[in-house]
Amino acid sequence: MNREQIDQYFKDNSMRVLLMDGFDEAFLGYSQRINEPEIAIYSYQKMIDTLIERDEMDYDEAVEYIDYNCLGAWVGKRTPIIVMPIEL
Repeated sequence: MNREQIDQYFKDNSMRVLLMDGFDEAFLGYSQRINEPEIAIYSYQKMIDTLIERDEMDYDEAVEYIDYNCLGAWVGKRTPIIVMPIEL
């Protein structure tokens, strides 16, 4: 999905979802809980991959960027969720 398609989906379904800029490739969908707003969901690993490919960051730079600028950001109760992988 590209940003236009994502925006159109939420518009068509009358949902107000806060999206992250620059990470459309990492967008997975949205979450829903009773009496709570819909929240956009992103893949941590796909966010890293985006920064490595698009911005030519190395792995450590990408992780630091996401940890500080995305995981460390609170923009209200519609703040997007970032799904973290579990590697066993």
